[in-house]
Order: sequence, then C-alpha cells, then structure tokens
Amino acid sequence: MIRDRVLTWLANNVPASRLQHILGVEQMSIELARHYHLDVENAARSGLMHDLAKYFKPDRLLQMARNEGIEIDPVCEAHPHLLHADVSAIVAKKQFGIQDEAVLEAIALHTLGRPGMSPLSCVVFLADSLEPGRGNTPELETLRHVSRQDLYKALWLTCDYSLNFLLHSRCPIHPRTILTRNWALSMASQKTQPVDCPTDAVTA
Repeated sequence: MIRDRVLTWLANNVPASRLQHILGVEQMSIELARHYHLDVENAARSGLMHDLAKYFKPDRLLQMARNEGIEIDPVCEAHPHLLHADVSAIVAKKQFGIQDEAVLEAIALHTLGRPGMSPLSCVVFLADSLEPGRGNTPELETLRHVSRQDLYKALWLTCDYSLNFLLHSRCPIHPRTILTRNWALSMASQKTQPVDCPTDAVTA
C-alpha cells in the first residue's frame, strides 16, 4: 500500500514533530475534501506527501528544481526552502510513482499557491496552514471555521494571516503569495458583495 511506503520513507527523512504535522495535514485535507465533494483519496495523498522534501538541503532543492526545469526566481534562489513544495512533487512522482496531475499540483502549490489553482490545491494549502497542530489561537480557530464555509474566502484570509506574520517577522515575501491572495479575494468577492478598497490603496 502506497501510504505505508510513504510513511516508512517519512519516518527516515523527517523529524517526528514534522510527521505529526504531515498527518494533521492529511487528515484535514480529507475532511475538507469530503466537505467540498472533492476526491478524498487524492486529498489524502496530497496531504501525506506535501512535505517530502521539507528537510532537503538548499543545494539539493536548487539542483533538483533546475534538473526538472522549474523556474527559480531571485527570491527562491536566495531562500531555497521555498522550493520544497515543487521538489516534494518531484519526489512524489519519481519515488512513489504518482502520476495524477491534480495530486502533483496540490503538492507543488501548498506553500506559495498560484492564481487559478484547483479546489484540491486550495484544500491542501489551507490544511498545511490550519491543521490542529498549528495551534489554537483565536485567529486560527476563525480561519478553520471559515475554511468550512467558503473555500476562497478562507484562502484569501489565510494568505492575509501568513503575510501578516511575514511582515512582522521581517521575512521575505514571495510575489506568488500576493498573487494567490489577490486571486482568492477576487474569487470570494464574486460569490458575495464586492470588497471595498480605498482608491489610493490600489496600485496599477
């Protein structure tokens, strides 16, 4: 069974604390997939394999990404850990024979997202940020509640939460995180009333 093979591999390649996170992401991906009537098996596999490359060294991440023709922008060049999602999809394909593009996309996009990402990719992105092991702060509990009400609103607000953390931590922000946030905001707004933004806050 592929799940057993992946769990054995993970036990040898990630710390126990990370394995607990991965299992939390797997479980939350399953729950959200059921809630939104998505393929539960694909959600489980994506969640289980989303962090395969989390502990690869920077040089290995860069080399594997280059070998597969993945675009490496200046932010990823300076902070290779941001490539672990793309490289995890490579490992899922080569090590475990995963061919389903929906699963590979969900793994590859779980960190930075991308405008136009599939509902399955949205689910795994949310599960990675919101699984129970991340904590029980009021903000996280609110986001978990929203994740079961509106997929795109939850994605937008979770991006806001992450951006807020990165800003306060003075960490670099990848442009794709902002693009994902704006796309999710637009998708959520189409389902409800438009979100009012001050004119001077909108840049060309």
